[in-house]
Amino acid sequence: MMDKIDEICRKRKLAHQKLLAADSKVYRAFLNMESAAYADGALAKKHKELIAVGISVVMDCESCMQWHIDQAARAGANRQEVLEAVEVGIEMGGGRATVSARFALDVMEKVFGT
Repeated sequence: MMDKIDEICRKRKLAHQKLLAADSKVYRAFLNMESAAYADGALAKKHKELIAVGISVVMDCESCMQWHIDQAARAGANRQEVLEAVEVGIEMGGGRATVSARFALDVMEKVFGT
């Protein structure tokens, strides 16, 4: 049986393929905006992804947490850096964000190992 994190990835890839196949101009514009937003600039991609991790925790967006934790790791972030981004999310979101943080910790285990 597929775990929750794998299922989130599968559904995101499927939706991505469907939106591209539908030739969605809005989705293509979103992808271009995303690419521009996370490109290295005054802030490196890694730091931008870490910011997104904290925001994802506050927003309680599991798909966002999975994506941005993975992208942060691919951009060179280590486990401690991601944890601190999650902690900033907890501080900004209060007690409610601690629930989101539980999922983020599960993603971190999958990305970085135990």
